[in-house]
Amino acid sequence: MSNIQVLDPHVADLIAAGEVVERPASVAKELMENAIDAGASTVAVEISHGGLTFLRVTDDGKGIPPSELKTAFLRHATSKLRTEYDLEAIGTLGFRGEALAAIAAVSRIEVLTRTADGELGASLSLEGGAPGVVEEAGCPLGTTMVVRDLFFNTPARLKFMKKDAAEGAAVFAVVQRVALSHPEVSVKFIRDGKQELLTPGDGQLKSAVYAVLGRELALGFREVKASGEDMTVTGFVSMPACCRASRSWQFFFVNGRQVKSPLMMAALEEAYKNQKMVGKFPGCVLHLRTKLNAVDVNVHPAKTEVKFGGERAVFSAVYHAVLSALEGDTSYPQAVLKNTQLPGVRSQGTVTEYQLRIEGAPSVTAVGGDSSPVRRAPGVPASAVVRVHDSTYTPPASSSPPQRTKPPFERRCPSAHAGAEDCTSQSEIYGVTPVSKDLSVTHISPDGEIQSSVGGHAADSSFQKEPLSPAGGAEEQSLLPHEEPDWRVAGEVLNTYIIVERGETVYFIDKHAAHERMNFDRMKAEGYDPMAQTLLAPVICRLAPQQREVLLAHRELLEEFGFEADELGTDLAVRQAPFDVDAGDIPAALEELSQKLLAAGSADPAAARDHLLHTMACKAAIKGGWHSAPQELERVAGAVMSGQVKYCPHGRPVAIELTKKELEKQFKRA
Repeated sequence: MSNIQVLDPHVADLIAAGEVVERPASVAKELMENAIDAGASTVAVEISHGGLTFLRVTDDGKGIPPSELKTAFLRHATSKLRTEYDLEAIGTLGFRGEALAAIAAVSRIEVLTRTADGELGASLSLEGGAPGVVEEAGCPLGTTMVVRDLFFNTPARLKFMKKDAAEGAAVFAVVQRVALSHPEVSVKFIRDGKQELLTPGDGQLKSAVYAVLGRELALGFREVKASGEDMTVTGFVSMPACCRASRSWQFFFVNGRQVKSPLMMAALEEAYKNQKMVGKFPGCVLHLRTKLNAVDVNVHPAKTEVKFGGERAVFSAVYHAVLSALEGDTSYPQAVLKNTQLPGVRSQGTVTEYQLRIEGAPSVTAVGGDSSPVRRAPGVPASAVVRVHDSTYTPPASSSPPQRTKPPFERRCPSAHAGAEDCTSQSEIYGVTPVSKDLSVTHISPDGEIQSSVGGHAADSSFQKEPLSPAGGAEEQSLLPHEEPDWRVAGEVLNTYIIVERGETVYFIDKHAAHERMNFDRMKAEGYDPMAQTLLAPVICRLAPQQREVLLAHRELLEEFGFEADELGTDLAVRQAPFDVDAGDIPAALEELSQKLLAAGSADPAAARDHLLHTMACKAAIKGGWHSAPQELERVAGAVMSGQVKYCPHGRPVAIELTKKELEKQFKRA
């Protein structure tokens, strides 16, 4: 073992820089926080090549006196702390005095600054942490920091940097969070000479949300405003119907500091319990204000995590603030049951008023002695309103809203002149092999003869009696009158689950999960060759910066899957999409695709393609809640009961079974 020795100061600075400066986004964050601490009302961030070669932050704060300019770049030099007692109540964003020293150690820096009482400003250049000479310079009030050639002297760190587009997206994400944390500061972001963000800086959080997140997301938010003895929770949360496919639109701030808080995230999502769709996540911009000594911000080198003195109080404050905002939301159906005893619930008295909210469902109202009109959500027809009499109800024949029905499994051929081998049916893998590409209808006559029609005319008699391929699966064999399957479809419940009876066992099949697996297996076996269609009007998708950049980086892969998207400012304009993906599902599909691409990375193209296949198989599958034709249910059930489909591509089971004995136990018959 070598002797213990003190590290060279330059090596120590490089090690310390690694804790603070991970990428260009870290530099932008530290410099913007310093600008806000300096009392700036406007902050401009400009980058080139992702911020690795050029990053400039300009503010109109109070500036740095020329005599203190060199001192500002020394380690542990700060104007924000004086004594150890100041650590108990930190109200500034920066406080360690390490940011400028760490950045200077791994880059080339130029500084221009002027204070309010100075006629001229001062300039200073540093390279690898070594300062030059402070010189007089003409400049406006405030400070301008220009960082060039980041990690020029640390190639080990430089080789881990991502592409310029990805690093630029990370910088943009940091700028967005800073703009949301301080709406009183006007924030501008310029990338490669193009302005991508400008907030008004009027002090209104709503204005900052609108500028940063866009009109669509801003209109889907509800305001949160709650206060207690020691805490205040303000901001905006998305309505249950506007939840997203990822948590990328969740922003939490504590005393103006952007943080990653699992505690606040758990409180937020607990407030949405039983109100949002499974697999969707609410968006939010939540500001928590509390006593400075109730939060410890000195628990992470990058200051992105905090520790609360009273976690239970924080959870309760966020939970009740969000819940109260959601309870005031009248954008989804609401039912009020008066003087109704809830069946099956043990209570001490009669419930006088009970409100039930069901996302996306038609309105329900008790019709007893109350003759008030039925309240329904906008766009829900009167025929979709179910009236409940006492504890039972009988929906009228026309009570169900129009259901969207997808055609049975099919594969649309890209060309009418394609060969039969190019028009393989989707159900071929699951037991149906078409004999002719022109076959349109096949059925069994009462006398057991198989009859077909081709192009609207009867087929040749030799073709009518041609036996089906012996390689067919369960469904093909079911077409033969003398070979019936040992199971039967008993029906469907909730427009989602198929009930199948086999012997003394009952199976409940999730039709969406099963069909998703069937699609995925077909796409893997045949190759996904979508029938893409050009949209009449482009669909605008608002995505997080990292999500947008990863989609643009995989543009060829997206085109392979039928999508064609272009940049439109900070958004994506989708001009072409697969035929089996609805226009309304395109933003959610692309958001899900981007999340999977970010998780898979670019190191494994095969894994990225499989992730895309998962998403496309899901989007093309029949959905829970859709009305399905009996033939469609038979096909899905046949694939499951034959054992060819057991799990969906995400690993979830597609069916559960309930034996006769287990069922009889529930009725106390066994």
